[in-house]
Amino acid sequence: MPNAALGALYQEVILKHYRDSSHRGELAERDAEIQMNNPTCGDAIVLHLRLRGGRVDAIRFSGHGCAISQASASMMAKQLEGKTTEESGELIARFKDLVHGDADAARDKRLGELRALAGVAKFPVRVRCAMLAWNALEEAAKQAGA
Repeated sequence: MPNAALGALYQEVILKHYRDSSHRGELAERDAEIQMNNPTCGDAIVLHLRLRGGRVDAIRFSGHGCAISQASASMMAKQLEGKTTEESGELIARFKDLVHGDADAARDKRLGELRALAGVAKFPVRVRCAMLAWNALEEAAKQAGA
């Protein structure tokens, strides 16, 4: 697939998650709630996490911000539900590699739609946007005792 077509596809994936996420909202029953802000641009997120039997049972988020921060939160939640806490930790590490420009991570099919955010690495100021939900997830996991 030519680079322009791939770029357009990735842009569409980001916009789809930005506009319509099935993981927006709150969890009444949760093990952790984390609020996090990106002071550089004003993005904000509230992340709710529920763990059951060593797995991510549910993730929901609310907040506001750019398409990158909100799409990243949506894709993260979609990708992590049902994963073990160990698998979640591996995905967090791999996503960090991706947004910091690791070419192998950009080709890693385990990242699924998250690979659409590989271009963020070219814009260091946007890495914080992409990482906002992931940083909140790390804090939520600590709060939940995972």
